[in-house]
Amino acid sequence: MWLKVQGDVEAVMKQARKILEALTQEGWQAYMVGGAVRDLFLGVNHIDVDICTNAKPDDIRAMAIRRGWKTSDVGARFGSVLVVIAGIPYDVTTFRREEYGEDSHRPKKVEWGDSLLEDLSRRDFTINTLCLDVNGDLYDPFGGLSDLRLGRIRAVGEATVRFAEDGLRMFRAARFMAQLGFSLDTDIFPAIVANRERVRGLSVERVRNELEKTLLARHAAKGIHVLRMTGLLAETCRAKDEGVAQNVPILPELMHLYQLPQNPKHHRLNAWRHVLDTVERIEPQLALRWAALLHDVAKGLPGVRGVNAQGEWTDHRHDVVGTELAENILSRLRVDPQVAKRAVWLVRNHMHAPDLSRKSVVRWLRKRAVAFRDVEELRQAVMQLFALYWADATATRTKPNDSLEQLLQKVEPILQQTPFFVSQLAISGGDIAAKLGRGPQVGAFQKNLLQRIQSGMLKNEADVLRQALLLRKERQKQLQ
Repeated sequence: MWLKVQGDVEAVMKQARKILEALTQEGWQAYMVGGAVRDLFLGVNHIDVDICTNAKPDDIRAMAIRRGWKTSDVGARFGSVLVVIAGIPYDVTTFRREEYGEDSHRPKKVEWGDSLLEDLSRRDFTINTLCLDVNGDLYDPFGGLSDLRLGRIRAVGEATVRFAEDGLRMFRAARFMAQLGFSLDTDIFPAIVANRERVRGLSVERVRNELEKTLLARHAAKGIHVLRMTGLLAETCRAKDEGVAQNVPILPELMHLYQLPQNPKHHRLNAWRHVLDTVERIEPQLALRWAALLHDVAKGLPGVRGVNAQGEWTDHRHDVVGTELAENILSRLRVDPQVAKRAVWLVRNHMHAPDLSRKSVVRWLRKRAVAFRDVEELRQAVMQLFALYWADATATRTKPNDSLEQLLQKVEPILQQTPFFVSQLAISGGDIAAKLGRGPQVGAFQKNLLQRIQSGMLKNEADVLRQALLLRKERQKQLQ
C-alpha cells in the first residue's frame, strides 16, 4: 500500500505514481527507489524522487513526450532522464551495473543492467535500497526496512567493497548517522579505516558538501565524531586550479582536540566534547555551525596552551589564533565566501562581550560595525554572535550566565535606536556637502555626528543635525 502523506509531498508522490503507471502500462518495470522511500517509512518529508526502470533513456523520453511531459538529459550518459511534471523534476534511471577503477567516486564503466536486484546491489546502504512499485508494494531484498527499524546503517554486501568502489560513501555513512541518529553496523567502522586512503582522490567540493550536510544535521555530533575516530578528518582530498590538482587537508586541525583537558573550574567537558556539544546547541545555519565547530580549534596548541599561577589549564588568545586557522580551513575547503567570512568573524569575536553599561555596549557595537555594510548586516551578525555565546556557554556549564540575557536586552534597543552607519543619519552626505563643500570634510563630519549621537550628546533628528551642521559651518568660516 502507498503510505499516506500530506501537503507538497502528497502532490509529488501523486506525480511520481503517474510516471510509474505510464512506464508499467507500456510494459516496463518501474519502481520508486532510494531516499524518498526511506523517508516515507521514517515519516520525513522528502520531495526529491528517484525512479528506476528497465526502460532505456530513449524509451523514457518517448513515454514522457507522448504524455506531454518535459524531459532533460542532464544525466543521460549515466542512464538518467529528468522527467518534469508541473515544474517538479523526477530522476528516472535505467537499471545499471557499474565497474569502478582508480577514480575515487565515479565508475569507469556504466552498463545497462538486466534486473532491479542487480541495480540495487551496486548501491551504498540497505536503507537506500527500499523500492515501491506502482501498487505501493515494497521490494526489500537487502533488509533495509529492518535496518530502518533498528536504526542501523549497514552496507549492501561487503562494506569494504562498497567503500573501495566509491570513497565518498564513507562520508555518506557519517552523514546518515548525523541526519537520522542511527548507529553504524559493526563492519562499517573497520571498513572505513581500511579504505580511508580512497578519499584522497575525491574532489574537495564533494567532501565539503558531505561535511556541510553532516554539520547541518540534527545529530551532527555523531557524524563528526565518527569522521574523527576513523581518521577521515586527518585525510586529504583533491582540489584543481586551472587543471592542476593538489592535495588538500580535510580537517586535521580538529584531531588534537580529542580528550584535550580544560580547566574544570570553567568547563564540564573536554575540548572535543565541548566543541561537539556547541555544534548541536546552535541553530542549523551553515555559518553558525562552522563557527561552532571551529571556535576552539586553537586550544591546546603550542603558544596558546598554558598554565596559570594555580596550575590550571589556560588557552589565552585561542580566539586570535583560531581566527587564522578558521580562515585557512574554510578557504581551502572552498566554503561559500560569504559563509566563510561570517564564520571567521564569529570565531574572532566569540570571546569578546561588553559589560552591561550602555557606554560599553555602544563602544563594542561601534568596533564591530566596521566589518559590515549596513545596520541590518550588523544586526544579523550580532544576533548570530549571541547564538554562539549561548551555545558556547551552555556547552561549558549546565546553564548560561544570567548576564548573557541581560546583555542581549541592552544590545537590541541600542541597535534599533542608535546609528552606527552614515546611512542611518537623519541628514545626507549631500546636505553636508552643500554647507561644507565636497571633500574629506563630509566623511569626517558624518563620523563626528555618529560619535556624538552614540554618546548621547545629540539626537538623530534632522533639525538637530542641521543645527550642528550650521555651527560647524560657522566655525569653518572663522578659521578661514
